[in-house]
Amino acid sequence: MAPAGNRPAAGGTGDLARAVAAVRARSGPFHTALERTRQPMVVTDPRLPDNPIVFANRAFLALTGYEAGAVIGRNCRFLQGPETDPATAAQLRAAIGEGREIAATILNYRRDGTRFWNQLFVCPVFDEAGQLINFFASQIDATIGRNADDAKVHLASVERRLTEAQRQLRLTVSSAGIAGTWDWDIPADRLHVDGRFAALHGIGTSPDDAGVPTRAFFAGIHPLDRTRIRVAVAGILGGAEVFDKEYRLRTPDGAVRWVHGRGRCIYDADERPARFAGVLVEITEQKRVEERLRIAQTAGGIGTFEHVPGFATVAVSPQFCSLLGVMAAGTLAVGSVNALVVPGDSPLLDHGLGATGELPYTEMRIRRADSGEIRWLARRGEAIRDNDTADLRHVGVIYDVSAAKQSEFALRELNDTLEQRVRDAIAEREQAEAQLRQSQKMEAVGQLTGGIAHDFNNLLTGIVGSLDLMQTRIAEGRIDTLGRYAGLAMASAQRAAALTHRLLAFSRRQPLEAQPVDVNQLVGSIDDLLRRTLGERVRLDVAVAGGLWLTLCDPNQLENAILNLAINARDAMPDGGTLTIATTNADLGHAGLARDVGVGTGQYVAIAVSDTGTGMPPDVIARAFDPFFTTKPIGQGTGLGLSMIYGFAKQSEGSVEIESALGRGTTVTLYLPRYRGDAALAQPVRGEAPRAESGETVLVVEDDATVRSLVVEVLHELGYRALEAADGPEGLRVLRSEGRIDLLVTDVGLPGMNGRQLADQAREVRPGLKVLFMTGYAENAAFGNAHLGTGLQMITKPFPVEGLATKIRAIIES
Repeated sequence: MAPAGNRPAAGGTGDLARAVAAVRARSGPFHTALERTRQPMVVTDPRLPDNPIVFANRAFLALTGYEAGAVIGRNCRFLQGPETDPATAAQLRAAIGEGREIAATILNYRRDGTRFWNQLFVCPVFDEAGQLINFFASQIDATIGRNADDAKVHLASVERRLTEAQRQLRLTVSSAGIAGTWDWDIPADRLHVDGRFAALHGIGTSPDDAGVPTRAFFAGIHPLDRTRIRVAVAGILGGAEVFDKEYRLRTPDGAVRWVHGRGRCIYDADERPARFAGVLVEITEQKRVEERLRIAQTAGGIGTFEHVPGFATVAVSPQFCSLLGVMAAGTLAVGSVNALVVPGDSPLLDHGLGATGELPYTEMRIRRADSGEIRWLARRGEAIRDNDTADLRHVGVIYDVSAAKQSEFALRELNDTLEQRVRDAIAEREQAEAQLRQSQKMEAVGQLTGGIAHDFNNLLTGIVGSLDLMQTRIAEGRIDTLGRYAGLAMASAQRAAALTHRLLAFSRRQPLEAQPVDVNQLVGSIDDLLRRTLGERVRLDVAVAGGLWLTLCDPNQLENAILNLAINARDAMPDGGTLTIATTNADLGHAGLARDVGVGTGQYVAIAVSDTGTGMPPDVIARAFDPFFTTKPIGQGTGLGLSMIYGFAKQSEGSVEIESALGRGTTVTLYLPRYRGDAALAQPVRGEAPRAESGETVLVVEDDATVRSLVVEVLHELGYRALEAADGPEGLRVLRSEGRIDLLVTDVGLPGMNGRQLADQAREVRPGLKVLFMTGYAENAAFGNAHLGTGLQMITKPFPVEGLATKIRAIIES
């Protein structure tokens, strides 16, 4: 590689010409003397880049063998060679950099390659203002004296050093991977080679001092490379100076090895070619690495480049050219490369990046030169400062990122339309869920027609039979047994009411009287009932958590749920066992945990009922919440217990899950949402049915004549003035009258105008009117206590007389 000083100064030809003229002007009449003196001297200008020579006299040109045009504009380093003492060169650079004079002796080279010892004296030149404007350097050829001194010092050890040098040369040749040396005697047409060269080229035996025929040089060269190398050697023999070629050798064992041949033609005194000498360097592994790198770049679509900012060309790899769609070449014009970049995008080769370090990652669009197709490329690399020349080089890679960009654009578009697609997906899912629920409802209806008919026929038999016997005994005048028959009828009616409530709970449409519930207190209140229900063979353990949160639910339904679970657990332990009721706080803030339980994320109160019974197989667990599904013998269960619990939990915005295995017991866990409001619990009113005060009037609106008559009769018995209407419009007419009305008692499921609509219109006429809704089914009673509002309450059919009286009194006095 040529020294940095071999390049023209970067200041430009205009600046250099002005500097040369300035030296001539400042020297004035002394210029001719400086030009003709026999003392070699030069003048440099430190104000221009790299301190170039701006004046060199004839004696300097004679000393170095250069023409003036080859000297002006170059740094004095161009005279230095590889044998120059680095310390002396560093001292010179430091003095120049500090603007001070220095004397030194340094080894320089003439244009013909001969060495001479140059005794330098460098002196700075300042202008009137004290500013450094030039360096004046005189030269003296001190070669003769220096060589004589060296000869005296080293003559005695020449032979020893020569022997050592030969040994070191052999070691160096071996360790450097040199695969052979040659010396071609051109006049004698004989070739002198070492053993390695002979083995590689298939010459056979080591040659003697007489050498071998020169055709042996080509013996081992691969046939595909032989002609190319013959032409290059012919050029050397014809007067070319340097041989520098890579080629393949086929060894006697058939292997192929790559070598790099470097040689030089040596001329005799008459300037005729005398010898052609050189070495072979083994580069087989280097070629393998280069081939692997080429394959990797091609397979990965990676192109490499090396660019010196400010230069008009860039060194590139074949894959670099392929990515741009141009013909493969070792160098490309920077302007033509950047011209392929879509206007507005960052240039591929950026001259403005002057700092060393990692080049900024950049993406740009290019229009391929061959097809015009727009492709996205990415550039990565580093800016490296050359240690010898101080030049900045940009070394990096480019690769195609079009696929990633297309995915990025597609993802952005996907995100832009995500909301609409989510809405569509949710709508489709809701439609599918609705269809599934409809299918499940139809299946449940099929089960209902069988299971409910059986149970209600039994209940109706008890009611009808008891009433029939009561009528018979009354006709006979025998009234002593009427109480027993009435009790049997009432028991059957209450069982029918309970069955209806279970059905409504399963359908999640029963009207719930939700209120804050302390589950620990509730479990404690039914402890005696549970122990009596379980019997002596089942042990009851209650483990309640301290600091348990409140929940909001219907406490009666929660009691029924726990009791049903306890009965199921008792039946699963025919030989006895342990039933455990445990309460705990459950924080289901993680979406995955909440999804596993079947609830939304949040905080819940968990009630777990566990037994040590027979357990359930997976197929039974899967159907455990189905209505009328039971594993008990016929007549021992309706199959509505777990379905009622499931419906109650879902209607309370919670859930229920089962964990069980055959022979290892069962755990059923209820999850009810945490309540953060007032902890005061509603207390039931007990005692005799409260009676009316003077003049209190109640309007009863009920389309069923029997129920209406019953309610009116109860009101009369309690001392109320009772008005009645068969439907909403009739009731509204009464409400619009001038008479006193303290309470409206209305059925929810009225024909036409329903009970809620009647209440809303009644309150427009009579603001603050208190209303008690009666409901026997929940189809039109989807509103619960949380939505009724002030002065509105609900009672579920069938209801006891005491319950109706208590409810009426409580709402009137509220």
